[in-house]
Amino acid sequence: MAMTVEKAAKILGCAYRKGKERGQAALRVHLFGIKYADELANISSREVVSRAGIPRGYAVEIDKGRNLAEYVDIKPGVDLCA
Repeated sequence: MAMTVEKAAKILGCAYRKGKERGQAALRVHLFGIKYADELANISSREVVSRAGIPRGYAVEIDKGRNLAEYVDIKPGVDLCA
């Protein structure tokens, strides 16, 4: 199921801010890419980063997560915004 750019940006922005508070910004952006890889199939990582208002270099980190999604699973109950 596809996700809108707006919804993806909202989730990513929240994940980034919570991660930044804990020194885990890149980690949470990777997890975002892993968790939502299928839903983000037709969405540009650069567009999501831009709309989320986070540094544009994180588009690469989303793509790293997307690539990892084929090989890893996120533990149940992990909340990117918690």
